[in-house]
Amino acid sequence: MSQYKPEPFRIKMVEPIRLISREERKKALVEAGFNVFGLRSEDVYIDLMTDSGTSAMSQAQWAAMMMGDESYAGARSYYRLKAVMDEIFGFKFFVPTHQGRAAENILAALLVRPGQYVPSNMHFDTTEGNIRARGGRPVNLIIDEAYDPATRVDFKGNMDIAKLRNFIQEKGADNIPLGMITITNNAGGGQPVSMENLRQVADTYREFGIPFFIDACRFAENAYFIKLREPGFENDSPLEIAQKIFSLADGATMSAKKDGIVNIGGFLALNDETLFQSVRNELIMREGFPTYGGLAGRDLDAMAVGFKEALEVPYLEYRLAQTAYLGENLLENGIQIIEPPGAHAIYLDAMKLLPQIPQKELPGQALSLALYLEGGIRAVELGTVAFGYVDPETGKEILPKLDLVRMAIPRRVYTQSHMDYVVEVAARIASQAESMKGYRIVYQPKLLRHFTARFEPVNERG
Repeated sequence: MSQYKPEPFRIKMVEPIRLISREERKKALVEAGFNVFGLRSEDVYIDLMTDSGTSAMSQAQWAAMMMGDESYAGARSYYRLKAVMDEIFGFKFFVPTHQGRAAENILAALLVRPGQYVPSNMHFDTTEGNIRARGGRPVNLIIDEAYDPATRVDFKGNMDIAKLRNFIQEKGADNIPLGMITITNNAGGGQPVSMENLRQVADTYREFGIPFFIDACRFAENAYFIKLREPGFENDSPLEIAQKIFSLADGATMSAKKDGIVNIGGFLALNDETLFQSVRNELIMREGFPTYGGLAGRDLDAMAVGFKEALEVPYLEYRLAQTAYLGENLLENGIQIIEPPGAHAIYLDAMKLLPQIPQKELPGQALSLALYLEGGIRAVELGTVAFGYVDPETGKEILPKLDLVRMAIPRRVYTQSHMDYVVEVAARIASQAESMKGYRIVYQPKLLRHFTARFEPVNERG
């Protein structure tokens, strides 16, 4: 077994969890339409569905919440957050939002028109959904190594610059209202992006006059990977690296429920004053006044503290070590993951583990359900269900190159024994993988179907 790094914190409060019986878990899956999003949290033992809004806040964050100013306009909480935003992100303007998808919605509503394209390394689900909802076409231009789970590359989240340049020249800059990049690259294994790649991406977008926005959900984790892996940054603090990252961009969207270590919150930041006026008006109509953006003042204060804590080296060192511990122990048990381990999650290669299940029979969904049935573990499918779509031009179903199950680790929540339990359950599933069957979709909405779709085993109707 790999070594586990001791937690850089002590536990002050606990939340009870329970492991219900296998029969109860089976019944729960049927009632949920074989979709883990439909499970009651009280029926989940280890919840690795997401690290978004599920982390444990610190004593400093809880103390800050008591200072929350709930004034409708001009609250002190907003100005405390603004000071932190200015220090870390450095954009001229920002608005708070209740979470990242609200920021994405505003940006897409203002910039994206039907038939236009938005390139990125890899778009995650809500970003992709907001672009498609406006008739746009999200396009992933990640390096080829990202599609080989077993290949170890220091910055596997990098965008392929040649692909980006060719794509812009092919489609025309006028058909690309904005360009993006996601740090870390969530859809492809939580893999980081190098500073050099960020510079090249920024230069390319700037050359063609395309506004550059960063999906910054896990900016602190990405900054720490740069410190550890990219020559020339070993003596820089995560804060200094983050400042350099955002100096390259025209704006950013963020769900602070990740590297803000809060239960709710986000922002949209940018430098263009004219666009900001439109953003602010859109925010007022849909989220709230620009100094609260759909949040309570106490949430703004917790976010301000969380952004700073997310950049602390002892926290980041432990964060990466815990995830690596889980990933390396899964590999030692013969379970293929996206390598190397990222920071916020481990991604199981469902097609490798379940080769007998055709991709159209949803091997990732089958594996996520097996984790719950076998051990009460909730993880999320990030494959054919989440990212498959019908091409609007050809009508052809497009399947993703990877069928993954993400086990996202909430920050400061689970211990070594929990990680060991996850490995034990996954190993039991792997030992009986040959007998597992696939699933089919029996209901799905047009967009973001993985949240509410319902499924059934393929053998239920022959």
